[in-house]
Order: sequence, then C-alpha cells, then structure tokens
Amino acid sequence: MATRNAIILAAGKGTRMKSKLYKVLHQVCGKTMVDHVLTQIEKNKMDNVVTVVGFGAQDVEDELGERTKYVLQKKQLGTGHAVMQAEDILGDLDGETIVVSGDTPLFTAETFAHLFEYHEAKKAAATVLTSVAPDPTGYGRIVRNDIGIVEKIVEQKDANSDEQAINEINTGVYCFDNKKLFAALHLLTNDNAQGEYYLTDVISILKQRGDIVGAYRMDDFDESMGVNDRIALARANEVMRKRINTKLMISGVTLLDPSSTYIDAGVKIGSDTVVEGGVLIKGNTVIGSDCYIGAHSEIINSTLHDEVKVTSSTIEDSEMHTGSDIGPYSHLRPAAEIGENVHIGNFVEVKKAYIGKGTKVGHLTYIGDATLGANINVGCGVVFVNYDGTAKHHTNVGDHAFIGSNSNLIAPLEIAADSFVAAGSTITDGTKQFDMAIARARQTNKPGYAKKLPW
Repeated sequence: MATRNAIILAAGKGTRMKSKLYKVLHQVCGKTMVDHVLTQIEKNKMDNVVTVVGFGAQDVEDELGERTKYVLQKKQLGTGHAVMQAEDILGDLDGETIVVSGDTPLFTAETFAHLFEYHEAKKAAATVLTSVAPDPTGYGRIVRNDIGIVEKIVEQKDANSDEQAINEINTGVYCFDNKKLFAALHLLTNDNAQGEYYLTDVISILKQRGDIVGAYRMDDFDESMGVNDRIALARANEVMRKRINTKLMISGVTLLDPSSTYIDAGVKIGSDTVVEGGVLIKGNTVIGSDCYIGAHSEIINSTLHDEVKVTSSTIEDSEMHTGSDIGPYSHLRPAAEIGENVHIGNFVEVKKAYIGKGTKVGHLTYIGDATLGANINVGCGVVFVNYDGTAKHHTNVGDHAFIGSNSNLIAPLEIAADSFVAAGSTITDGTKQFDMAIARARQTNKPGYAKKLPW
C-alpha cells in the first residue's frame, strides 16, 4: 500500500545564531521553528513523520513529543547523510516522501499539498520545490535545459559564474518516490567543496538513471526563507506576524495598527473585537467577540470571553468573563478568574483568586489567594495579606460585602456575606452576616500641641 511520509531535518546546531539554544528551537511568533514545520506537515495527513535530530536531540524530542518518530544523525555529514538515517523506518515503504528543513517556519500546508499533487501528476521520481529569489546568493540554483527540464541543482559554493546568475533557487524541500530516494542515497559521494553528502545530488543520480525529475515553482518566495541567523529570524517573525494579522482582519477583527500589533500563532480572536497598537497577545490565548484591547496591553495564555475591555494592562494565565473590564495599569497574575461584569480598575493586582459577578475593585489593591462573591465593593488600597513568611493562606469574602479603603485582610480569613469592614482596619478575625468590623486605634487630638513641634 502506498504511504505518504515526511522527513524533517533538525540535526544542525546553527552556529550563526550565536546561541545556547539549538537553531530549530528558536521561536517565530511564539512557536518554535520546527513546530511550525511539523504543524503544517501534519495537516496533509501523513502516514509517517520522521525527524532527524543531532545537536540538542533531547530538547527537540521534548518539544515535539510523540507527534513524530526520531532518528539520530551522530555526525553532521550533510543533508543526504541526514536523510539516510531514516532508512530503517521508511526504506522499504511504497509511496512518497517529502523532505523539509526544520529551520523553514514559513512554509504552509497548502504549499506542501500542491507539491504532492504536482509530483503525483508528473509521475516523477523526484520533485523539487523552487522559487524565484530577488537575491539568490547562498541558495542552490536550479539548472534547467533549453526546454525547461530540470538538469541538476548546484550549490552556491560549487556553482560557476553562469550558474550563480540563475535566480530560480532550491527551497530545500523535495518530494520523492520513497524507494527510489533511498536507493539513490546509497550512490552519493562527498566529492564537493564542503566534503558532504548532498541530498541535491540525488537529483542528478535519478536523472542519469532516466527517471523523471520535476520542479514545482511556488509564487511566494517568503515561504522558502530559511533561518540561519538573528537577522533572518527577525525577518521570519515579521513575515509570520503579517500573515497572522491579515488572517485575523479578514475574519472580522479590527487591528488599528497592524504593524505594531504582535500576535502569536495559534491565538484565536472573535469578530468585532478591536485591538489597538502596541498590543502583545501570546501563547494559547483565546479572545471572544466585541472585546476592546487597549494600547500596550499584554495578554499571555489567557481566555477573555465576549465584551471584555482591557486598558493598558497585563493578563497572564487567567480568565475574564463576559462584560468584565480591567485597567489601566493593572495585572492579572496566573490563576486569576474575573467573573461577569466585574470591574478591575487601575493599579490592581490579582493572583490565584476568583472574583464574582458584579464585584468592583477600583484601584490600588492587591488580591491574592482569595475567593470573592458577587456584588462586593473593594475600596482603594486594600491588601489581601496572604503570606505569613512560610505559607500562603486563603481569604473568602461573601456576597454584597463592603471592604473599606486601606484595609488589610490577614489570611486565613472568612468575611461573611453582607458584612462591612471599616476603612483603615486590619482584620484578623472573621465576621458574621451583617457585622461591621473595625480594627483601628481611636484618634486622640492634643489641643495646641502643634505649637511645640520643631517645625
């Protein structure tokens, strides 16, 4: 039975990145390059995916998990040698195999699908994915004969002056008849400027055997961008960011300044939501419809339901329910859950706390390790004191309670529903329903005493 297979080349260290992190694990719009490649390959319903690892093998395997099989290239002896490492898994299979580099994060599933279709239609032994480069320097050149048939691929360092003038380049992606690929790999030599076993030489071997070699030229050169240094990484982020933002705007999201809006791959945003400039939306964030995300906000791995308003605030690993609002200059730390129609004002920090429907937390307040009920008023400058120097403790506040300004609630603590905490109190004991708690020293006025003070 014919199979459809993929080999991802992810063994290189990437010395030009000048980084402790292996090249394919650098991120483009919040997702590692090799994950981008695998994600697009997976959309084509592959029977087998094999990732060739070398430097940083364990880190790559930790990143991709069980989504792919792995083979180890112990010595980096070239792309042909890398593909050969997959022979034990794929060598005896009928069907087609696509080969793609793990440092090319901009390829799309659609391009891979078109390559497969073209390869099958031509009944080719190999099909090269090509593109026309504005500046082909550094790329392998596609050498065609006078009627346009591919003759060979020449690497930059091995190309003569005429070949270097060619601007149709090899993107590094190929589709092969699987069995013919592995048969040809055994015929490779390393007689070239790099002393490596080039996968590109398989093309010449297949041509010499009389097999059909095709070349599918894609329109968008940007897709073929390989990332070898930080400059290319920045460019890849720019291209991916534009792609993400365009898709969101087409789906009904308003981005007031797309050029300064940074949204990770995988973020979901509902229609009629407005996002101002300078906003960063990262990770696995989901934002509903009719929301407003104000300038310079940062939202990370969070869920915002419909009609949420965020004004210049930071939200991480948290949830805001329908109709709630926050900011400016407030911070939801991990495990904060903000109920429906809750108001979180300016300079408020919430951590590991649930705040119930309709509750208002106006300003300059810290709420940590707490559960607040519905329709509570939390005054200015309130601190939920949750840490005793050794352990964190929890505070519960019942529905319709009133917490006066500049109060300290010392956990563990139970503030009952409908109770009242007077402003300026430090509360260490719980309350019962309808209690008013006051915990502050009485004021004493000393008539005329101010005249004795040195000022």
